[in-house]
Amino acid sequence: MTLKPLHKDAIKGALAKAERYRLLNEPAEAESICLDVLEVEPGNQEAGITLLLALTDQFGDDGQAYQRARDALARLSGEYERAYYGGMIAERRAKAQMNRSTGASVGVYEWIRDAMESYERAEALRPAGNDDARLRWNACVRFLARHPGLAPAAEERRELEMLE
Repeated sequence: MTLKPLHKDAIKGALAKAERYRLLNEPAEAESICLDVLEVEPGNQEAGITLLLALTDQFGDDGQAYQRARDALARLSGEYERAYYGGMIAERRAKAQMNRSTGASVGVYEWIRDAMESYERAEALRPAGNDDARLRWNACVRFLARHPGLAPAAEERRELEMLE
């Protein structure tokens, strides 16, 4: 079977629907809509960002979502957007790792620190009046404060070796 292409005049409504599906915790549906929009308008940044976020919503369930999110990030056109959403990918990957039923925290600290570095780059590039990167940075700081046991992987390995 072949996919049916969207009409250009339906893109705005489709993007609103994709956002609604994300809010309804149906990220695979949002992903599908964004892919349809990008088939018609490959450079549509709103679709690219919504796609990336829908993919990060799937990190806990889909082992392939991370690479697809990185691919979507590479297609964003602005340097600020690539830095900011690169931070979102790292932050959400860390949180998905923490939320796994096993409670595994290996690598979480590094992912949060990667996110914070991306947010610092984004902050330096931010449009006037946009403190989104600063808000995300602060959320990462608070996340680390709520999880004081998180440490760089090398320290975690040393602690495990000491227990053996």
